[in-house]
Amino acid sequence: MPDDLLKNIAAIQARIQASCERCHRHPSSVKLLLATKTVTPERIALALQAGHTLIAENRIQELKEKHAALQSWPHTNHFIGHLQTNKVKEILKYDVACLQSLDRIALAQKLHERLLAAKKTLDVLIQVNTSGEASKFGIAPEEALTLTKQVAALPTLKIKGLMTIGIFSADTEKVRSCFQLLHSIKNEIASAQIPEVSMQELSMGMSGDLEVAIEEGATIIRVGTAIFGKRDTPDSYYWNEQSDK
Repeated sequence: MPDDLLKNIAAIQARIQASCERCHRHPSSVKLLLATKTVTPERIALALQAGHTLIAENRIQELKEKHAALQSWPHTNHFIGHLQTNKVKEILKYDVACLQSLDRIALAQKLHERLLAAKKTLDVLIQVNTSGEASKFGIAPEEALTLTKQVAALPTLKIKGLMTIGIFSADTEKVRSCFQLLHSIKNEIASAQIPEVSMQELSMGMSGDLEVAIEEGATIIRVGTAIFGKRDTPDSYYWNEQSDK
């Protein structure tokens, strides 16, 4: 029923507001992105109809399968999963406004070639592996500035900020350290004053750790489970696709 979905969204918005009040931020400074992996187009459409129009997929196949069904509803699509270079054309084909998971120069160059040919640009976030886990994608923290400079040299890619996936842990301080690290990298990159690079977005925090993320400066939180319900497959499955590095 649609009521449960709208109640879940309202509950998340209440959590965002309470977190912002605690750390003296305005709720409008935090965007709610609906992570729609495994969610049916019909259920996503209910959220879109209610005005919650920022959504994201983790897998190209799902982006492809849902595209036609969602076209009639105004929305903004981000991509938040690991992107293999042989899937770059799909990102451009299915109206992705922002790639949040740019983590290597080979991918950036492939995107640039396609975008140049299509006379388009694409917003991107640099994904940083702040937890140091081998199971997670993302550039190493100490290499983030270098990658940002390399990507900034490709005019079709518009860097808008950073993204990370915090450690999956019940220890709040371990999670917090991941978000604090991303914030410090943001400050380092901003201080470098790289032309055409914006550090306006910090995409971090999900259903279980959004309060900590907001406290540490998140501007985009990615929520799926707390809105659409638990999935049969664990979250870690979606964040660990085969690498083509």
